[in-house]
Amino acid sequence: MKQYFDLKKVYEDAILFFRFGDFYEMFGEDAIVASKVLQIALTARNKGKKESLPMCGIPYFAADAYLKKLIEAGHKVAVCEQIEETGSPKGIFKREIVRLVTPGTYEPENPGENTYIFSFYPINDLHGIAVSDISTGEFMVYETKESLTDEIHRFAAREIICPESLRDDIHYGTILKDFFVSYVSDLPFDFMEAYKLLLEHFKVSTLEGYGCEGKNGAISAAGGLISYLTDTQRSNLQFTKIKTLNMSSFMFIDAVTIRNLELVGNLKDSTKNDTLLAILENNLTPMGTRFLRDALLRPLIDTTEINKRLDAVGTLVYDYTLRGNLRAKLKSIQDIERITIKLIKGSANARDLLAVKSSVEAMPEIKELLNNQTDNYLRELAGEIPDFTSLIEVIEDSITDSPPASIRDGWIIRDGCSQDIDYLREIATKGKTFLSELEIKERSSSGINNLKVSYNKIFGYYIEVTKSYLHLVPPHFIRKQTLVNAERFITPELKEYENKIVGAEEKLKALEYDYFRAVVEKVELYAGGLKAAANAIAVIDYLQSLAETAKAKKYVKPEVHSGGEIVIKGGRHPVIEKTASVDKFIPNDCVLDTEDNRMLIITGPNMAGKSTYMRQNALIILMAQMGSFVPADSAKIGVTDRIFTRIGASDFLAKGQSTFMVEMIETSNIVNNATKQSLIILDEVGRGTSTFDGISIAWAVAEHIVNSIGARTLFATHYNELTDLVVTTLGVKNYNVSVKEWGDEIIFLRKIVKGAADKSYGIQVARLAGLPDSIVTRAKDILLELEKKEVQEVEAQVYLIKRRGKTAIQLDLFSSQIHPAVLSLINLDLKKLTPDEALNTLAELKKLAAN
Repeated sequence: MKQYFDLKKVYEDAILFFRFGDFYEMFGEDAIVASKVLQIALTARNKGKKESLPMCGIPYFAADAYLKKLIEAGHKVAVCEQIEETGSPKGIFKREIVRLVTPGTYEPENPGENTYIFSFYPINDLHGIAVSDISTGEFMVYETKESLTDEIHRFAAREIICPESLRDDIHYGTILKDFFVSYVSDLPFDFMEAYKLLLEHFKVSTLEGYGCEGKNGAISAAGGLISYLTDTQRSNLQFTKIKTLNMSSFMFIDAVTIRNLELVGNLKDSTKNDTLLAILENNLTPMGTRFLRDALLRPLIDTTEINKRLDAVGTLVYDYTLRGNLRAKLKSIQDIERITIKLIKGSANARDLLAVKSSVEAMPEIKELLNNQTDNYLRELAGEIPDFTSLIEVIEDSITDSPPASIRDGWIIRDGCSQDIDYLREIATKGKTFLSELEIKERSSSGINNLKVSYNKIFGYYIEVTKSYLHLVPPHFIRKQTLVNAERFITPELKEYENKIVGAEEKLKALEYDYFRAVVEKVELYAGGLKAAANAIAVIDYLQSLAETAKAKKYVKPEVHSGGEIVIKGGRHPVIEKTASVDKFIPNDCVLDTEDNRMLIITGPNMAGKSTYMRQNALIILMAQMGSFVPADSAKIGVTDRIFTRIGASDFLAKGQSTFMVEMIETSNIVNNATKQSLIILDEVGRGTSTFDGISIAWAVAEHIVNSIGARTLFATHYNELTDLVVTTLGVKNYNVSVKEWGDEIIFLRKIVKGAADKSYGIQVARLAGLPDSIVTRAKDILLELEKKEVQEVEAQVYLIKRRGKTAIQLDLFSSQIHPAVLSLINLDLKKLTPDEALNTLAELKKLAAN
């Protein structure tokens, strides 16, 4: 227990897994917490005594499942192992903490996701950022002025590392509130110290070759991350290079948009179900699945790179035989990216080597398939896969076809590799025959029919006899152990065999282990080639997955260009069109540009399809820029640098933010960060406050976007007053979702047509939602009264204006429903109009009436 508590002091904030034989034991407060999370029995050491201590335990071979539960519950786990085969004379094994497992360093069961750990360092008006995945060996750095929250969500970071000096910072405390944060010493974040740490880790004399010179914030963040991982993992980190990201090469998607568009997690339960990721995912390798997720959250903005992907996808879409053959070969490729890291770290087993062998055996045919294509990108990817003929021979000649999971259990090396191994294996094999023959012989001679010859690690070999047969035990049986229902014995013959066989088996396991380590060292020489192959396979699998999806769902190749025009014909929502619970999906067109069609004001009732329409166009643009075919009849996509969304109403009461506050924060983020190349999706702005305030804000926001930003915008609203923007603001067009009235009922046609909606149909929608008829009827009566009152007020205003002979009208467009053409007519002074002015005025009135 002294040993346990000494080790516990090393990581007091972590639950300590203390290796004790075949179990990991936990004591004290750790046991109380772990027993609740893991739902295992809580017992006690010295139970019933004054010095009683809570304890619980788990089998070491099932540790991963329990470890996962603790990590998901937000705990760190320090893993302590016995690091010697035999204990000291006092029976105490030497033990050490071999690693600290945290949410950012835990290797998940799901091979389709990266586990990113994220480090940041604020410097001036930006953040230096370092991101890594220890299971794949990725280590990336960059600097950004974007929201720190958005950057964390961009990588779905599991753990955040930052300097201890920020622990009490209110600003960062608010940002990091919902994340798992580890505060570490400020020292490794110091630029000079960080630079030194990076030079030592990557064994270089300068960082210039990594392209991060001058990025002081990124280097500081990287130093803090390397220091943290070195301290917690207690093993060699397998980062071979720093990848400096140029984030301006990717479309920026903030956290709100990732959520609203349901890219990787749905709004209902945050799972992958019914998301764009789920629709596009037809991958066959873990590397390809991870690449797809990253590409979805970081679409490209370079038209050359986008079209390179699109051309390759097109080749695979139109060549069914190529795609089929490629998919057949990709099925054989396992997670060689992560296995390579395990090889380098020394944690790979014999089955991992066989996985490498079966994977690289499929690669020559993949290379041949792609080398025969006219598409340059596919041939380029084929060229990045090395020749692994000699690697296959190394594994083939040394590892058995069906090795056990543990490299300590033996039987992993092929016969013929080592004379010593073959000799000891023969002894062990013959020994098993001897045991079977001894059991038969002793049963026959003693008459004990259920006699068994067995073995366990603690008591060795023994003969077991149940108590009902003890009277038949012969004199040469020597009692070894007493059980509740049986006795165990040893014989001189069995003891002699035990001395011989146990020594042979232990020597055999040791020899096989040493031989296996030598094989692993040979395989490690191919690590660079395996990483290169893994990267190439990831992209190949990504491209074929997009092609498979495109063919199955009848997607088309978009035309991506650097201009501002977006023309989508017959566009569909990729997720909703495949949902079984909805009727046949109705396609719709969309025309946006940076001139006459900068903003589309979309009106119509709830449930008619406004939100679906806006989301589908955003998804089509995003899909095009990640190199995917799109759900449409045709699509011409002008590259978008950012997508912003403000959709629906939500409360963050725990943060002291009401629906309206959240709405305004999101809107503020948009108008402060959008550019002319951006796409903005606004679904209801100003609905969280009073009607006049809401209309005023919505109107002002719309004017600002059109006149000051010029971004391409889809603006859905129930404020029909906003449709008057077409009169005062260039670049605005009105559209509505058409409906069909049938008595008191309405039928949603889900078709977007030009012009403004003349009704909101709110009461009809309320009926569809199931409100009682009494409420619906009363709502109709109230609506009629309000409409009559409004008409009377407008008529009175017009009457007063005419009586006073006003030559200019100042009616408030927000409180009046008078058509702009009528307003212009009222304002005319017919006595002063010349014939030419009259004709011009008539032409203008005609335009107004058309709108």
